[in-house]
Amino acid sequence: MFIKKRTLIILTTLILIVNGVLIYSLYFSKPRNSLELYQAIAFANDFEQTQNLNLAGYEDNFKKEDFDYIKSEKSIANSISQMTLFAYDEKTYVITTSPGTRKLKILAVEELPKDIRDYFSEGLE
Repeated sequence: MFIKKRTLIILTTLILIVNGVLIYSLYFSKPRNSLELYQAIAFANDFEQTQNLNLAGYEDNFKKEDFDYIKSEKSIANSISQMTLFAYDEKTYVITTSPGTRKLKILAVEELPKDIRDYFSEGLE
């Protein structure tokens, strides 16, 4: 009877570990900020590996040419910024935040000119 209980405990533990690894890989291995996103793209083995980073329906916004440029040995990122757009009826603000930090810190806030605002609004309609 003792061996059966021990075997049951070992099997249960293994099942929990496997489920934990699967849940972690599905939910927590995605980039959480712009720095992690850059690293995921820069260290990807091929373009197909980065396709799962796209939101469904937006796959065409990140092309193979973009991936090849980022991966190129000749191109090195000068900086990595994280920005958020707040769009209102008549104004749009871009807020630059700190990339790679656990809690966002605001670095800059600027109102966008109308032509740039219209450019970003086109993709949302």
